[in-house]
Amino acid sequence: MKTIIKAKGVTKRYRLGKNNFVDALRGATLEIGQGEMVAIMGPSGSGKSTLMHILGCLDRPNSGEVYLGSRRVDDLRGRHLTKVRQKGVGFIFQGFNLISTMTALENVSIAAEYAGMGRKKAHEKARELLGLVGLSDRLNHIPSELSGGQQQRVAIARALINDPLVLLGDEPTGDLDTVTSDEIVKLLRDINTRTGTTFVLVTHNPEVGEACDRVIRMRDGVVVGTEAVAAEAAAVCSAGTTLPAPVPA
Repeated sequence: MKTIIKAKGVTKRYRLGKNNFVDALRGATLEIGQGEMVAIMGPSGSGKSTLMHILGCLDRPNSGEVYLGSRRVDDLRGRHLTKVRQKGVGFIFQGFNLISTMTALENVSIAAEYAGMGRKKAHEKARELLGLVGLSDRLNHIPSELSGGQQQRVAIARALINDPLVLLGDEPTGDLDTVTSDEIVKLLRDINTRTGTTFVLVTHNPEVGEACDRVIRMRDGVVVGTEAVAAEAAAVCSAGTTLPAPVPA
């Protein structure tokens, strides 16, 4: 399996006051293969969200190396860094982060327009992706007219629109009730199976971990282990979805 993400000896220190520091990462090392769906789990303060931000080029480590595909990205600057953020990585956040005055279609297409895609093509692709996540009938609804689960589906479509090498999720089910959380997990698993998109999900939710191919465990700023998830469990999760077929562009 081709490696799509690699972190080698990554450290990150935050200053707290004049003479105090917190070492969020103390030499974290991991590899994730293309097409995998992986959960990063650990107690609060273990460094998992910090690591995700560094893997997604939202933050820079103090030392160590990070690779996305075959390219080293921890030392990128300027337009090269912007390009990786726009097209190399998609993000799903716990709080959805949708623009309240924009429709679902606009929230998804704007990410492509910022990356340089023409408006007509961006809207066509946004329609296709909103169909993929089951929201063909909600294209013109603003976030306040959508349920939490529907808003997260919009966020997933937005994360996919630039065909990223990897999609990162920071507690993607954290603001959802149990039933809706289960639906979102099944949706992510189905998209992973159908498209081969690599998913890395930071989570406290054991059901998210059970739906993944692997769980990477963190504690005190380092990776302390990795475990494969039973293939049967992932297959059951995927089989439980009622995702519609993609809508042609």
